[in-house]
Amino acid sequence: MLTLVKNAQLFTPEPRGLCHLLIADQRIAAVLDATEQVNVGALINTLDLEGRRVIPGLVDPLVHYIGGGGEGGFGNRTAELSIEDACASGVTTLIGALGTDALTRTPANLIGKARELAAGGLTTYAYTGSYQLPPVTLTGSVASDILYIPEFIGVGEVAISDHRGSQPNTHELTRLASEARTAGLLAGKSGIVFIHTGDADSHLEPLRQVAKHSAIPLAQFYPTHINRTSALLEDGLRFAREGGRIDFTTSSTPELLAKGEVPASEAVARALRARIAPSQLSLSSDANASLPEFDEQHRFIGLKPGKLSSLFEVLGECINEHHISMEQALRCAATTAADALKLPHKGRLHAGADADFIVLTEGRWAIEQVWALGKPVYGMSTL
Repeated sequence: MLTLVKNAQLFTPEPRGLCHLLIADQRIAAVLDATEQVNVGALINTLDLEGRRVIPGLVDPLVHYIGGGGEGGFGNRTAELSIEDACASGVTTLIGALGTDALTRTPANLIGKARELAAGGLTTYAYTGSYQLPPVTLTGSVASDILYIPEFIGVGEVAISDHRGSQPNTHELTRLASEARTAGLLAGKSGIVFIHTGDADSHLEPLRQVAKHSAIPLAQFYPTHINRTSALLEDGLRFAREGGRIDFTTSSTPELLAKGEVPASEAVARALRARIAPSQLSLSSDANASLPEFDEQHRFIGLKPGKLSSLFEVLGECINEHHISMEQALRCAATTAADALKLPHKGRLHAGADADFIVLTEGRWAIEQVWALGKPVYGMSTL
């Protein structure tokens, strides 16, 4: 069956005006100007959106599918991501990670959950490894995980400048990046090293040392939490000027903001004012991770869970509060991550791309429908 989605005010992320989307199976077969005549046959389902805005499905490069945390003991473990919450969030491509806990949570758990979410209609990938080195893996090595397990596209989130990490030295980070990069080349994947950045004064310097003393480029690393502090944000802007990509975390708490975290939408606005290209900026939710609070002696105080829905919320803040164009904001919430992770069929709406998109509610910033791989997963059950 073919599906014709008519009269969409389309952002691809570029503004295209009023268009029709022709969907064949899981992909966009054609994007047609709304003035073009379309002969609708008996084998084509049709849906008229009557001018509603349509944007690409969001790409989230950091989601804790199976929960995270536990820094305060077993009573502080966060819950798994539910398929209902995932489908309602507007995120249609998710990349899972372990994080701090690679003891009671495992790569096998992570892949199992990724496949559960994929069975619900979403596109899911994952990072092998966790905060610590040597990395925990499914097959015995980072290289073989990336090469042989379809969902594994890189390694992460590896912690630097954080008291919970294994304090890796330049040699260890270089070897890890080299292994992931080579495996990615062999497998046709990104082989990215996704980096958790803590609040220590070293910031992103460990990554610069790798690039300085080896042939590994800065772009092999993909550091997140760059809006954790103003000082880290400034170092992140420098990192971007040097050729790297940086990622801002959309989940936050009043406590973290009070201690100096920069709201993600403000971080995007500051980066754009600093003339950092949207192709070097992305947003991630850190969904279902713990957002822990520590005192000055790094003693645990408490935590709250990250939320997948925060990515769409921050996208709206970028557009409605900071007056960032829809195109630039969408690049940060979808296209940049897709490019960094070598997923050219994601984060954009054109012929040949996966039919992942969000239909926005008329007149306000809210989700009316979510489509993933050519089928509605939220907001409507049938055409």
